[in-house]
Amino acid sequence: MARSFDVEPLDATFGAVVRGLEVATLDEPTFRALYDTWLEYALLVFPDQNLTRAQQIAFAKRFGPLEFEMTAISNVRSDGTVRPEKDNDDVIKVLKGNMGWHHDSTYMPVQAKGAVFCAEVVPSVGGRTGFADMRAAYDALDAATKARIEDLSAYHSLHYSQGKLGHEAKKQDGEYNGYGFHNGPVPLRPLVKTHPETGRKSLLAGRHAHNVPGLSQQESDTLLKELVDFACQPPRLYHHQWAPGDAVVWDNRCLMHQATPWDMTQRRIMWHSRIAGDPASEAALAA
Repeated sequence: MARSFDVEPLDATFGAVVRGLEVATLDEPTFRALYDTWLEYALLVFPDQNLTRAQQIAFAKRFGPLEFEMTAISNVRSDGTVRPEKDNDDVIKVLKGNMGWHHDSTYMPVQAKGAVFCAEVVPSVGGRTGFADMRAAYDALDAATKARIEDLSAYHSLHYSQGKLGHEAKKQDGEYNGYGFHNGPVPLRPLVKTHPETGRKSLLAGRHAHNVPGLSQQESDTLLKELVDFACQPPRLYHHQWAPGDAVVWDNRCLMHQATPWDMTQRRIMWHSRIAGDPASEAALAA
């Protein structure tokens, strides 16, 4: 079926801007074509959608069941005041942690499938969201590195990644629910992931990954850093400069992402709806 919308590929190995449709009112044939486009490009950007919260949740649900319907990614409190950066509370620590490259929910029993992310208020400078194509990164590895990592895995933990920033989340301030700081088993995930729908291989690393079994601490740290540094290079990168009303949907199974700094005296209000992974393909390995 011919696409009934315009697809403008980004200047990268992945991603496209989609124009000519309103995502809140898609009929089923158009959505199926859009879903196939998403599998191809992994990141779709929809300018000027201005979704209501209910519309965003409904759109996200078309990609599958949700891990959670919506949360604010914001430095603005519920009363409308700006959260002082100097206070360095749990929310600020999570915002800063998100500036490291990562996949969502690798620290949970089931890794997320993807996410819909929408901009309500954006700062005048900074606050972009970066994405990295882990499919193209795997493809670009030399044969020796592919052979080395083929059967290796790493543990993934939010306690680990936030702990490196001095964030233990022992006390709650009433506004941060501690999502991801669970006391269950630490998930173990392969460094090479096969996409359950496309069959393409990609790297799986990021800031939550640590302690590769069979390697020393130094060897593990070095390998994981080298993989992320290699992956996050042009043409495998795109950083989105947000405008109010923008919506994006990304495939968390094959892209990493990161927040980027902004002047935290300025308001930034983003809305995140997380698409749940299929336990058949996204569950952690048996440790």
